[in-house]
Amino acid sequence: MKVAIYGQYYLVSTEPIIKDIFVFFNNNNVEMVIESDFLKMLYEKKIIENEYNTFSSHDELDSSFDMLISIGGDGTILRAVTLVRNSGVPILGINAGRLGFLATVQKENIAEFMQFVIDKKYKISKRTLLSLTCSPENKAIEGLNFAMNEISVSRKETTSMITIDTYLNDEFLNSYWADGLIIATPTGTTGYNLSCGGPIFTPDVKSLVITPIAPHNLNARPLVIPDTTEIRLKVSGREEQYLVSLDSRITSVANDSILTIKKTNFEINMVEIPEETFLKTLRTKLLWGEDRRN
Repeated sequence: MKVAIYGQYYLVSTEPIIKDIFVFFNNNNVEMVIESDFLKMLYEKKIIENEYNTFSSHDELDSSFDMLISIGGDGTILRAVTLVRNSGVPILGINAGRLGFLATVQKENIAEFMQFVIDKKYKISKRTLLSLTCSPENKAIEGLNFAMNEISVSRKETTSMITIDTYLNDEFLNSYWADGLIIATPTGTTGYNLSCGGPIFTPDVKSLVITPIAPHNLNARPLVIPDTTEIRLKVSGREEQYLVSLDSRITSVANDSILTIKKTNFEINMVEIPEETFLKTLRTKLLWGEDRRN
């Protein structure tokens, strides 16, 4: 078995997690290939001493890998998606952060859940991605023009709202006057969308949600649409540019550019370990059932 190991940062609390993973895989003769910057960090902290093959954070993993192990929070997984892209390599998230809906494996259960990985006793949860194109072309977008959580537009360097003309399959929907607009996948509904009052979807739902950010008109509510819909946005405002984000990657775009958003032709495979399902994570993270009156 061959796995890629990826992490973005080191915290004292992550040290036992990392040690447990390396000890377990080494004892089970699993080949580990480590992201080069992360491995350098581990050497500096003297967490590990053995030599390992590496890959770069600018690389795209190929199908020779059986799995990518992401150590961190949900943000680390979203970065890991840019390494996997359309290769089909499954991603397993080890939660070394706080509120994680994607990084579901907790540090207390690493050895037990790693055994599920070795025994291939896990399920694959396929996650929809969104692609973005810009007219006129924006080079910052064209490189990594996909997102697993959401694509959003928002105001830049101003307190004034922006106007977002929105079309669905070439039919006019609305001109949102707001701080911004979120186009979220089912995976992304537990992120920025949730903070802005949008609904939660289970990962297998074949829909997207359009959620305004602090709209001026209170009747501008989140809208659920089929994931086959092509969305076109034209943003205008007092400033010459506005912000576009694809998950955690942000760039500036000129006013009156045309953004086209649609589902990608590939999906991301997330590993779902027994007893760590999406519904259990939802109950745990949102404290459902914790009310003593229940």
